[in-house]
Amino acid sequence: MARGPAELVRPEILAARAYHVAEAEGMVKLDAMENPYALPEDLRARLAERLARIELNRYPEPTGRLLRQRLAEKMAVPGGMELLLGNGSDDLIQIVTLTLARPGAAVLFPEPTFAMYRANAVLSGMRPVGVPLRDDLGFDARAFVERVRAEQPALVYLAYPNNPTGVLYDEAAVLEVLRAADGLVVLDEAYHAFAKRSLMPRLAEFPNLVVMRTVSKLGFAGIRLGYLAARPEWVSEFNKVRQAYNVNALTQAVGLFALEHLERFEEQAERVLAERAPLGAALARLPGVTVFPSEANFLLVRVPDAGRAYEGLRRQGVLVRNFHGAHPLLERCLRITVGTPEENRILLRALEEVL
Repeated sequence: MARGPAELVRPEILAARAYHVAEAEGMVKLDAMENPYALPEDLRARLAERLARIELNRYPEPTGRLLRQRLAEKMAVPGGMELLLGNGSDDLIQIVTLTLARPGAAVLFPEPTFAMYRANAVLSGMRPVGVPLRDDLGFDARAFVERVRAEQPALVYLAYPNNPTGVLYDEAAVLEVLRAADGLVVLDEAYHAFAKRSLMPRLAEFPNLVVMRTVSKLGFAGIRLGYLAARPEWVSEFNKVRQAYNVNALTQAVGLFALEHLERFEEQAERVLAERAPLGAALARLPGVTVFPSEANFLLVRVPDAGRAYEGLRRQGVLVRNFHGAHPLLERCLRITVGTPEENRILLRALEEVL
């Protein structure tokens, strides 16, 4: 008799859960840190014309050479550094983790943070080590550096700002980690368009630094495009792990188009930023709600009953992310994406009624 999954699948995969994405059709979607503004109308026909010329019967350029060149120019990547493209940041996290995946080697990260750091460590056979944030969700640099020295991790992940807390760690603390670590340190700048802070200019200073970003938060979550910048010797090794043609021709074309009109999407990011503080203040005025400071395009809030609030919002057509139960520091917490002014008004009315 043929053996089934219970006999053939690795135990750590059997014990894991698939990444869950909630059904969002017809909802005010504030659960995934997306740009709430659609592609501007005057750009749609131009993009369609560009895409119509792509030879879909041919494989894409395997490394996205032209897109990498344009990204290096637009994002002020220091000279001498190389870029690697990925099918979103998730692809890049998997590539980097697999590249360093010696059995038993440690992957270090603060917690709570982006779940994919731990998930990829487990799936690649590495040893995940989470270092708790402070009770106020700030970065405990002293405790983290102590664990770096004790564990000697092959890989460190720091989200800058952090997800799901929205906290932007102090740059001096990040530099302290970089100086203490003899392994690779990946700085995940997925929300750099909102935080306005980056260590990209300091890449040449630290041979163990990798800066990773995505275009998802700028309004292109649907094309799945991430990129990282690092010294050539690191990118050379990552390319051995990268799947051939991991970034398709349509994504490369849209990425180039987005860079040609980058100022339009940066304007949209500014509109989101303009809504963040008023939304946070309005949420804080609701009974029993605590709003944590954020330098990203979302807010982490603590409510009296996160499960009840989540379900109540969902019944009213508003989708947020419930983090209660994910980590002790996230008890009773919801993460809410900053939406358009109208979406934010709908959220506030619905949450006020639920509370």
